[in-house]
Amino acid sequence: MTSQTVPHADPREEMANHIPSLRAFAISLTRNVSEADDLVQETILKAWSNIEKFTVGTDLRAWLFTILRNTFFSSKRKTRREVQDTDGVHAATMFEKPHHDGRLAFNDFSRAFDKLTPEHREVLILVGANGYSYEEAAQMMGVAIGTAKSRANRARARLCELLGMAEGENILSEQSGATLAVMGRSGFQAA
Repeated sequence: MTSQTVPHADPREEMANHIPSLRAFAISLTRNVSEADDLVQETILKAWSNIEKFTVGTDLRAWLFTILRNTFFSSKRKTRREVQDTDGVHAATMFEKPHHDGRLAFNDFSRAFDKLTPEHREVLILVGANGYSYEEAAQMMGVAIGTAKSRANRARARLCELLGMAEGENILSEQSGATLAVMGRSGFQAA
């Protein structure tokens, strides 16, 4: 009996399934919904037009995340001369007043998360929120595994510092599900 090879489906058909994850990742990097949507659109366009570079049978989502990440950082390099919102005046106008304690805690976390560097936000989103291993995250970021682990540890330490946590205090003890989504899977604890 002759075995027949089953042709793989065109990966372009699967791209739309990854748009919500790409959008969440883009928002975490850009901190701006409109810029994030543009970044996702550019990512899909690049992936579509370079689909021959994708290896069928590998992780399409990881490939798309890598394209998005590279597009974001390429754009950041091009716009370094732009004035940043270092004092947070513009960012502060983007927040709605909290309605209850849980919202207050999440807003504190969100403000602290916004103060992290894009590289630190990126590693926490990849490892924490999306559940990628350090090895997978390192590959997507184009760095060594040790660098990914180091960035994650520095990001967690900085986040603890920004949240005013005491040494040894567990950030997960009283946080909301939204906060846990970013940090939970990576064993987040204060230094």
